[in-house]
Amino acid sequence: MKISTTLPAWTIAGPVLGWLALAGKALGAQELLGGAYLALLAIALFWGVLAAVFHAEVVAHKIGEPYGTLVLAVAVTAIEVALIVSLMIAGGAETTGLARDTVFAAVMLILNGMVGICLLAGGGRHGEQTFTLSGVSAALTTLAAISVLTMVLPNYTTTTPGPFYSGSQLIFIAVVSLVLYGTFVFVQTVRHRDYFLPAGGGEDEHAPVPPAKLAWMSGALLLVCLAGVVLLAKSLSPALEAAVLKMGAPKALVGIIIAAVVLLPEGIAAYQAARANRLQTSLNLALGSALASIGLTIPAVAIVSILNGWTLTLGIDVKSTVLLLLSIIVTSLSLGSGRTTIMQGTVLLMIFAVYLFVTVVP
Repeated sequence: MKISTTLPAWTIAGPVLGWLALAGKALGAQELLGGAYLALLAIALFWGVLAAVFHAEVVAHKIGEPYGTLVLAVAVTAIEVALIVSLMIAGGAETTGLARDTVFAAVMLILNGMVGICLLAGGGRHGEQTFTLSGVSAALTTLAAISVLTMVLPNYTTTTPGPFYSGSQLIFIAVVSLVLYGTFVFVQTVRHRDYFLPAGGGEDEHAPVPPAKLAWMSGALLLVCLAGVVLLAKSLSPALEAAVLKMGAPKALVGIIIAAVVLLPEGIAAYQAARANRLQTSLNLALGSALASIGLTIPAVAIVSILNGWTLTLGIDVKSTVLLLLSIIVTSLSLGSGRTTIMQGTVLLMIFAVYLFVTVVP
């Protein structure tokens, strides 16, 4: 990526347009303009996504790997968690399955969709790509443990029947999730940082490092962009839900689309890295996002549910369990040699296609 000493005007205009559009909606502009204002919200959303990707690249290039990918993953997940918690508080006990649905959709989108597209795009352009196996193995090990403990095991505990944990079990699993994610971040950034560094140079390896002032500005604008993207996605969700129901598709499809929009900044950044032959950076982004999504979301919603006396729904159904375990196994095998081609990307994308199809046609 080419970075100048000043920020392009469009990267500043993007978040400004997004927040102005949100302010207009709050003042009733959508009721006056109808569909035209929905189109404006959609344009503002995707403009904000592109601006967020740019600012994330600036910050990542300034602080280096793997800190750069961690910044984007944690930032977007923290905002997503805040949105889920606010929706749960507003919706009450009826929304206790919201976190589970969001986390499951995010994991399936990342493991199959995001990683699959990156492997296919990178392999199509560069033939065979390599990465540091130790870092990816650590990420997949942690992801498999957290995913099964939070979304599969609740179906088989007996203290509380159904897809739920009892209060003490929920607190324990929340602590376990935090310990696992915290340990992974410590390993990634301190103890074994070299595991997560690119195995080979990429196209922008020798690009000039942006000045500190520019990086700070981009960091602040990144947070503004991501917050705007999440709120715009939330604003568009009622219209999206109405369109999905009108087509006769299941309501679960709405959650997948919203999760895809929220993950779009990370997805584009990961895709660009894979195309630039920086597969390690791409995988750091994708797998780090999946880990942050579970490791931060589950403890946060556990606290909310316990304080409000709600029974948090965490267990997924049998069909979802099969798809989740298949995704973890195939991703682990695909990334088990330190080398990838278009074959692994194609397999993961086909699993993603099956996931989408059985969601629409259960």
